[in-house]
Amino acid sequence: MAVKILASGAYIPGIKVSNEELSKRVDTTDEWIRSHTGIGSRHFAEEGMQTSDLGLAAAKAALNRAGRSAEELDLIIVATATPDYFGFPSTACIIQDKLGAVNAAAFDVTAGCTGFIYCLDVATSMLEANKLGLAKRKTALVIGAETLSRITDWSDRGSCVLFGDGAAAFVMEQQEGSGSSVLHSWLRSKGSGAKSLYLSQPARTSTFERSGDYSKPPSIVMDGQSVYMFAVKAITDIIDALLQESGFKLGDFRWIVPHQANARIVQAAAKRFGIEEERMYLNIEEFANTSAASIPIAINEMAEKGLLKKGDLIMSMGFGAGLTYGGVIIRW
Repeated sequence: MAVKILASGAYIPGIKVSNEELSKRVDTTDEWIRSHTGIGSRHFAEEGMQTSDLGLAAAKAALNRAGRSAEELDLIIVATATPDYFGFPSTACIIQDKLGAVNAAAFDVTAGCTGFIYCLDVATSMLEANKLGLAKRKTALVIGAETLSRITDWSDRGSCVLFGDGAAAFVMEQQEGSGSSVLHSWLRSKGSGAKSLYLSQPARTSTFERSGDYSKPPSIVMDGQSVYMFAVKAITDIIDALLQESGFKLGDFRWIVPHQANARIVQAAAKRFGIEEERMYLNIEEFANTSAASIPIAINEMAEKGLLKKGDLIMSMGFGAGLTYGGVIIRW
């Protein structure tokens, strides 16, 4: 038995904001943003749209391409840092209801920008449980969806230029035969760096707490230099670990698809390994950092452009809030 990625789908919100447009409300310039991040624009969710709406649209696109119905889904996993509700219910359950996936279990994974990598590992493991006789699951929907524009601190010129909204999804299924799509994964965390990237509103520490302004929505707080240094090391650690544990050589990979956080981070890692930039797929110039949605958006775009051929070996890695980091090897 093998767990295969059948198809992908994505939803990109219609509101596109260029650096020039952003500079009208934030003290910044197109030149500064591009030189520091490689970002040229970002897309924002339309008024009234929630993360579940973006995820739903991506899910429908993926299911349509896979030729599967919502009723065939046994599992829905959503990676997001911007759920419809902070806490509960899960965004996955909301999408399950909107899809009409009446037979599916559903839950969220909170692992920041590494969320989709974590989800691929979890979905593969849960579908492979069939082989052990632990469960009967065949088809899974894995979604990365974010509305980061809703938690951006627009007074912080260093971070507000980085983020965008979007969603993408994979349909995964256990099938007869051999050769799973996710060949290897490597996941890690560094909780000691939690305060390098977090939401501004912490949980209450007392039942009758009166201090603090809990009327304000949470917003992103980031130590840019700390996160940058963590990310550069994380990418190199992930590549080293995946190569060592899998037995593959760097030259075996047709594509390397990193989390689209900052083009300068990716370029620094590529230089460290001597990787040609054309093998590192980047679309951050168009979409900015969409957190857990960035990797599936990139891979879906590659598929739509015809850049992925059957049998292509892909290495993908994520790094972000938690702090979390990790990577997977995919056979397309």
